[in-house]
Amino acid sequence: MAARFELLVFDWDGTLLDSAGAIVGAINAACRDLGLPIPGEERSRHVIGLGLREALRHAVPDLPESRYPLIVERYRHHYLLHDHELQLFDGAAALIAELAGAGFLLAVATGKSRAGLDRALRASGVGACFHASRCADECFSKPHPQMLAQLMDELSVEPGRTLMIGDTTHDLQMARNAGVACLAAAYGAHPAAALDALGPLARFQEIEEMARWLRKNA
Repeated sequence: MAARFELLVFDWDGTLLDSAGAIVGAINAACRDLGLPIPGEERSRHVIGLGLREALRHAVPDLPESRYPLIVERYRHHYLLHDHELQLFDGAAALIAELAGAGFLLAVATGKSRAGLDRALRASGVGACFHASRCADECFSKPHPQMLAQLMDELSVEPGRTLMIGDTTHDLQMARNAGVACLAAAYGAHPAAALDALGPLARFQEIEEMARWLRKNA
């Protein structure tokens, strides 16, 4: 049977990299540094996947515009303290290597900066498996479809042959905006009910469950 999809696009944080806790912690620490109220856990997790400035604007909506560069700097400071400790979810590296070996085109669409993603890809050991990537400092932030549109154009793949895999409603809404099917990783940042509302083909609680679905259906 011919493969249903040609291009598999993965989000990074919360989908392949177990980083949601570090992101929430860095947001909270940045707010403490500036004497700001600490956002609740739900608000902080909701912004994961957005570009950094967009994320912090949502997390701290009452902050004057003139202070956003400072909170961005403090966030980066605290995140980078722990960046080297972060690991891929169990089974993620094996899945990416398996998919690459099976001949899929693989890409990343992420709210990270280019420098941040390049650093993460080098540390992950699977960077060579990916054919292309787009970051939030190169495109409009999710859920705008630009990241997916550019990846499909670069790799010459139609929307009907593209699958987006992510752990947030931002990922899934971006897929819908681009006319692309999606899968939901419910082990990441956003709750299952919110992901289900956006109509993914399937939702998973762990990487191995996703791997089984992809072997059978992709």
